[in-house]
Amino acid sequence: METKLTLTIEKSVVEKANGIAKARKTSLSKLIENYLQQITNEMSDDEITPLVKSLSGIIKLDTATENKTTYADYLINKYD
Repeated sequence: METKLTLTIEKSVVEKANGIAKARKTSLSKLIENYLQQITNEMSDDEITPLVKSLSGIIKLDTATENKTTYADYLINKYD
């Protein structure tokens, strides 16, 4: 079911958005709908972005802590 929506947006933003919509061969309404769909989907997933989800589990905590300690030791030796 579609619902009509009235928005007040800065004229220059609308002009730029129309250009983007035209380049993507879609309407401004569809462009805005897709954007709203994307952000509502992201928020429904506990506000974790797709990038963060894709990186989850890549670094093990022990390794990260070990690297931090090693780098801290390096800095201490460098500036002592």
